[in-house]
Amino acid sequence: MNPESMNVESAAPAAATEAVTPVAAPAPQKAAQPVARSLLLALGAVALLALLLSVMLWQRLSATQEQLARQSADSGAHAVEARTIARQAQDQARELAARLAVMEARLSEVALQRTQLEELMQSLSRSRDENLVVDIESSIRLAQQQAQLTGSVEPLLAALKTAEQRVTRAAQPRLTPLQRAIARDVARIKATTVSDTPALLVKMDELVRLADELPLANAVATTSATGTVAALKPRREDSVASWWQRSLQLVGNELRSLVRVSRIEQPEAALLSPEQSFFLRENFKLKLLNARLGLLSRQLESARVDLASASVALGKYFDASSRKTQAAASLLQQMQGQMKTMELPRVDETLAALATAAAGR
Repeated sequence: MNPESMNVESAAPAAATEAVTPVAAPAPQKAAQPVARSLLLALGAVALLALLLSVMLWQRLSATQEQLARQSADSGAHAVEARTIARQAQDQARELAARLAVMEARLSEVALQRTQLEELMQSLSRSRDENLVVDIESSIRLAQQQAQLTGSVEPLLAALKTAEQRVTRAAQPRLTPLQRAIARDVARIKATTVSDTPALLVKMDELVRLADELPLANAVATTSATGTVAALKPRREDSVASWWQRSLQLVGNELRSLVRVSRIEQPEAALLSPEQSFFLRENFKLKLLNARLGLLSRQLESARVDLASASVALGKYFDASSRKTQAAASLLQQMQGQMKTMELPRVDETLAALATAAAGR
């Protein structure tokens, strides 16, 4: 509480007292002296307290000012340091940006060099694969020609196996379809039955040799004049009656041979003269020889046509009831059956895979 208010409050009751009680001259002066003394003491205490509070407040204010000064100095130092660090950071950022630009330029150069190197490697690999494909194709085509000339599938099988080994060693993924096609062609060739060409040639030679002995359909059995005269000569052991009987029998045989009744399916055979029979046999031989040449030159279609023509001529102009004619017809039938299996298997699947690989697909 404020001392002045306390004095006022204490003075108010005193005044009231003074107003109520009658005034006496000596008594009021004695009572006012302690009050003034206490008032002075209170005022001195309040002043002392205010002084102490002011000193304390001044000290606190000085400490606060010093602290603010130190904080301001620290803030300034920190600001200077921060500006220095920021400047250093900016310098480092510019340096890093320059280095990053250099690194990006070098990285782009390395990427370009890598791309060029990969293209070069792919070009070299593609060139090697193309050379491999071309070599394999040429070897397979050459082997196919050799197989057609020799009538054997062994050269073709050897070329396909060699090509399969080369493709396996190359280990290129894009040549995998070629490897599968080669394996399928090898399996198909091994499963194919091919006729024996030498055996077929032997049968043709035998049929050519047999052509001179084949009887024609209009052949007439003739009796030589010497044999007839010898049969008519009388023998010592024969009597006259037996001689006449033998003579009559021979004459009857001659008369019966003048007329011959036979069935000929082809009228052309009946119209052949003996001179034409010679050319007919030679023509039959020529057809067989042409078929032989066609077989040796691998002209299988021409050989089939010649054999078919020889078979038609054999059935039209030669005696079908003769054993030799039947044997010749059997040989011709066997040769025609073997000619059906003379066609060598082709490797079209492998050639198609080679073309695809050469095109780079």
